[in-house]
Amino acid sequence: MVNYSLALDNTFSALASPVRRGMLAQLADGWASVTELSAPYDVSAPAISKHLRILEGAGLIERQKLGRVHYCRLRPQQVQDAAEWLGFYRDFWESQFKSLAEYLDEEENNG
Repeated sequence: MVNYSLALDNTFSALASPVRRGMLAQLADGWASVTELSAPYDVSAPAISKHLRILEGAGLIERQKLGRVHYCRLRPQQVQDAAEWLGFYRDFWESQFKSLAEYLDEEENNG
């Protein structure tokens, strides 16, 4: 298994906020302006900036400025790394549940 350490910690920390998860969902469709990203949320502009800095710091988004408008887009690699990490544990637990089911079936057939 790959050691993800700090990058994985930053990804999960960034994903802990429903506002940031919502912004990432919006960015799944492509580039969006900061104004578009902030529209669904009743939070201040400084709070939106902080959420975006956290997402950017975790490597989940990248920003580009065109004129006076800031645009963001999703950088899926960090999300993919988190999904792979979770996948390892999903596979582990599925194997455990399969073994448990086999054991219970055997006990039922022998009992």
